[in-house]
Amino acid sequence: MTWLTNTTLSDDFVSLVPLDMSHHDDLVAAATDGELWTLWYTTVPKPEHVAEEIERRLQCLRGGSMLPFTIIDQKSGKAVGMTTYMNVDSLNKRLEIGSTWYRKSVQRTGMNTRCKMLLLSHAFETLDCIAVEFRTHILNAQSRKAIERLGAKMDGILRNHSRAENGTLRDTCVFSIIESEWPTVKAHLSHQIAR
Repeated sequence: MTWLTNTTLSDDFVSLVPLDMSHHDDLVAAATDGELWTLWYTTVPKPEHVAEEIERRLQCLRGGSMLPFTIIDQKSGKAVGMTTYMNVDSLNKRLEIGSTWYRKSVQRTGMNTRCKMLLLSHAFETLDCIAVEFRTHILNAQSRKAIERLGAKMDGILRNHSRAENGTLRDTCVFSIIESEWPTVKAHLSHQIAR
């Protein structure tokens, strides 16, 4: 995986650091805050499965399909969630930002906007991406609104895209930001962060 390499992205409030098993205990506490694993339309590991999820993401890193990050709250110094660059297409310089979750107590605090600013800035300005995708379950209204607030546009819906753990079929909403839209999206995110 030569195009993507482990890196740390940060501002005054949040750091995205390479995912590591040393983050396990904080991530267990983060998943427990709000019992996030009970949300059937998204995938957050149960506390007893956090180590497996860390290892799964690290395996994807080794295989070149994912660059996983731990989200660190600069104020507390604690891990508060996970995010990734995934579905990496290094030939065409496209990737998806996904498999993201935050502990309940930091949701709706602006942390997601800051994380996305860091990830998108790195994707477009350092990695020279031509497009960055976001995907979510059609019924995950909170996630869809958050993606739309970033300035991403819906590309379409992949019907019966995958099967969830509970056996239901997932329709996946696909959004993207393309390279030519980045300056406007960046100005929009900067304005949101300043507020």
